[in-house]
Amino acid sequence: MNPFKLLGLAAIALAVISAFVDFQYWGLILLLLGLVVGISIAVEDSVRVMVTALVLASLSTVFNHIPEIGHYIARIFSAGGIFVAGGAMTVITRNVWNRFKP
Repeated sequence: MNPFKLLGLAAIALAVISAFVDFQYWGLILLLLGLVVGISIAVEDSVRVMVTALVLASLSTVFNHIPEIGHYIARIFSAGGIFVAGGAMTVITRNVWNRFKP
């Protein structure tokens, strides 16, 4: 299996765990994983990754209105959004670099 896919699966597992276990650095860990996994994202998937990051960030607030489990779902989606935002940051940086490289 591709090591980038393994890192992605680990990030999904960490996003779920972060909803139930408080740890100060979950966001940093997920962001760094996203930055690394972003290297493997194909150029044609750039827009899809950026839109996914935006949608996950906005959906995380919607689920807070569901009683009992909404808070946990919102935290999972928020953590997933941080992971995907790291990948989007890598894609954006790569696109800017390719645009202006000498």
